[in-house]
Amino acid sequence: MIPHPDSLPDDSPQTTPIPEESIGLLLQRGGEELGLLKVRDRFTMRSPEIPVEQLEQALSIHHQRQIPRTQLAEFTVDAEHRDETMQAARDREHVVFASHVYQLKDDPATFIYLGDQLTIQFHPDTDDAKISAIETEFGLKSVRSLIGIPNTFVFQLTPNSPENPLKIANRLITRPEVLTAEPQIIVPKQPSYHPQDPLYPQQWYLNHSGGSNLAPSSHIDVEKAWDITRGNRSVVVAIADDAIDVNHPDFQGTGKIVAPKDFKDKDFIPLPSGSGESHGTACAGIAVAEENGQGIVGVAPGCALMPIRTSGYLDDTSIEELFDWAIENDASVVSCSWGAATVYFPLSLRQRAALTRAATEGRGGKGCVIVFAAGNANRPIHGTIFERGWTNELLRGPTDWLSGFAVHPDVIAVSACTSLSKKAAYSNWGTNISVCAPSNNAPPGMWFEKTGFISTAPQVNAPTPGNGVFTTDLLGVAGYEVGDFVRSFGGTSSACPVVVGVAALVLSANPDLTAAQVKRILQNTADKIVDRDADSQLGMRLGTYDTNGYSQWFGYGKVNAFKAVQAAQKQRVQTAKVAQVLKRRNDHNLAIPDHNSRGVTSTLQITESGLVQDIQVTVDIEHDFLGDLEVELTSPKDQSVLLQSRTLGVNTQLQYTYSVDNTPALKSLLNQDSFGHWQLRVIDSVPTDTGRLKSWELAIGI
Repeated sequence: MIPHPDSLPDDSPQTTPIPEESIGLLLQRGGEELGLLKVRDRFTMRSPEIPVEQLEQALSIHHQRQIPRTQLAEFTVDAEHRDETMQAARDREHVVFASHVYQLKDDPATFIYLGDQLTIQFHPDTDDAKISAIETEFGLKSVRSLIGIPNTFVFQLTPNSPENPLKIANRLITRPEVLTAEPQIIVPKQPSYHPQDPLYPQQWYLNHSGGSNLAPSSHIDVEKAWDITRGNRSVVVAIADDAIDVNHPDFQGTGKIVAPKDFKDKDFIPLPSGSGESHGTACAGIAVAEENGQGIVGVAPGCALMPIRTSGYLDDTSIEELFDWAIENDASVVSCSWGAATVYFPLSLRQRAALTRAATEGRGGKGCVIVFAAGNANRPIHGTIFERGWTNELLRGPTDWLSGFAVHPDVIAVSACTSLSKKAAYSNWGTNISVCAPSNNAPPGMWFEKTGFISTAPQVNAPTPGNGVFTTDLLGVAGYEVGDFVRSFGGTSSACPVVVGVAALVLSANPDLTAAQVKRILQNTADKIVDRDADSQLGMRLGTYDTNGYSQWFGYGKVNAFKAVQAAQKQRVQTAKVAQVLKRRNDHNLAIPDHNSRGVTSTLQITESGLVQDIQVTVDIEHDFLGDLEVELTSPKDQSVLLQSRTLGVNTQLQYTYSVDNTPALKSLLNQDSFGHWQLRVIDSVPTDTGRLKSWELAIGI
C-alpha cells in the first residue's frame, strides 16, 4: 500500500504505477526499463540439499548447467509444461528458489538469470522506520550499504519474500520513498574473440619498418618509449579474463606475478581448466610479457602482472569483487577485453559504483586506469542501427545498442585499427571511444548464448586485409595453436591490452598521475590516422576527425607509446616547476538568469604577478537541468575558455574541478600573467529550468 502523500517530502518523485501484466516483464536497470520475455523451455532452481540427478528424475527435466556464485541450476523442460513443472519444483521440500529464465525483448539471443538480491536507493528524507517497514513487507534482509551512493542498500530475498526480485523492484519503483530499485541479474560474459587471420610471426604492432600488409607508422612506436622506460615492477597490470597460464616462461621473473586470483574456482591459481581458456594468456602477453631473451616482449615488459580469472558472469557481486580486488591489491591498470553477451546492457548502480570506486580510490587515491575493449560486432557502443539480414531474423528493425562498461565515463574504451592503418572491419565504434590500437582484421561477429558465435549482418564479403597479432598462448597443444604462442590473435580484445601496456609505461614514467590524467595523456598524444573509405558492412564513413580532433571510429586516434611516455615525463617536470599556488574563492550565491545569453558573471582578483604554469577552476552549481548550462572562464587578458558545454543532461548538482588535464582548452591560458580580474560566467540559454552559482574557486600555479 502506497503511503499517503501528506506523509512524504514535497519533492518526492511520483511514478506512474506499472500495469500488473507487466510487473514480471520489466527490468529496472541503469535508470531504464527494459522489456523481458520468458524463455519457453527452461527455468532455474536452487536446492542445495537435493542432488541434481534426483531432481531430473522426479520432475522429468534435464540439467543444463550450474550458474556460478548463485547455487542456481538451470534445467530444460518441455515448453508446454514449464510453469506446472516450476510449481511442482517450488512445492518440493528443500527447493528454496525457482525462477523463469528471461531474454531481453529486443535481444532474444541472450539468457538473463535472476539472482536473489535487490539494490534500493531511497529518497534522502526516508527514515529508518519506513525502510524497516519495506524490509518487512517484502521479506528482505539488509546485506550492506552501497559505498559511494548515498541512501542505497543491497538487500537479500528471504523465504518470506512474496515474489521474485523482478516483481518486487517494479512494485518498489512506484513508491515515493524509493528513487531506484534494481534486481540483481546474471548475464554470461561474452567469450573472447577467436583468432582466424593468417599467421604473422612478428610483433609488428610494437614497431616495424615496413613489410607485407604494413602501412607506415601503423605500430605504436614503442622502441623510443623504451628508451625512457621499459616499465617498473611498482606498476601492477591486472589482466581480468578467462584464465592466465602463469607457468608460461614469458610471465616468469622476480616480482612478476602479484596477487593472483581465481574468482571462478575461488582460489589463488588462475590457471585454465580446459582448452577453451586461451584468451587471458594472449592478452597478458601483449601487455606485459617479460623481456627474458626468449618468446615475445610485452608493451610494458618491466611491469608486474596481476592475473585474475573472472567468474565468467557479469552479476553485480562479480564486478564488485573484481574491482575491489584490484583496489585492495594496488593494481595500477586493469585490462578488460570483454563485455556482456547481449545487445543492450546498461550498468547497474552497483556496477557503476564499483568502476567509479576503482577509478577514483584505487592506487592510493590516484585511481586505477580501467581499459575496456569496445567489442567486435561493428556496432555503436551506444546508438541505434536499423538491423536487417540477420540469421533467423535474430535482430531486425531499429535496434538500440549499448555497452555499459565501455561508455562508463571513468573507462578508456578502445577500438581497433589494422596494420594498414584502417578501421578493423569488426571494431565497434561511437562517441565514447577514447583511442584505438593496432590489431588484426576480420569480418564482424558476436557471441550469443543461444547461437554461439555468429556473423553480424549484412554479411561482409569484401576482403579484410591486415596482419594478426603475435602473442603468448597456453603452453603445449591446449591453446589457439600448437606450441606456446599464437600468431593470429586479434579483435578489440587485442587492441585493449596494447593500450593497457602503454598506460603502464606512462605510470612508470610518472607515478604521480591520476587515472583521469593518464586517459587525457593517451588521448592528447594519439596519432590521427585517417580512413576515408566507407565501412564495408554498414556503408558509414566515420574515419575522419571533427573540429575537436575526434573520430567515432578511432576516438582521438591511434595510441602512441613514445609520445604518451614523453608527455608523462614532461608533466612530471612541469609540475615540479610550480613554486607557488595562488588561491581565490567567491562564495557569493548568485541566481543564474533563465533563458538569458548574457548569463551571470562572478569575479575573482589575483593581486600577485607571475606566469601561469598551472590552473584549476572548481565550481559548485545547483540547477534543475544542468544540460541547459554553459560555463566559461575569462582571463585578465579577456581570453575566454569554455569549461563546460551543454552535455550534463538531467543532472542537478555540478561540483567539479576543471584542470589542464581534464580540460585541454585551459592550456591556452598558460604563460599568461596571473595579475588581474578573472571572471566565471554561467549561461542558461534554455527556458523553464533555473538554478544558482553557489561558489567557485580559482587555483593558479606560478
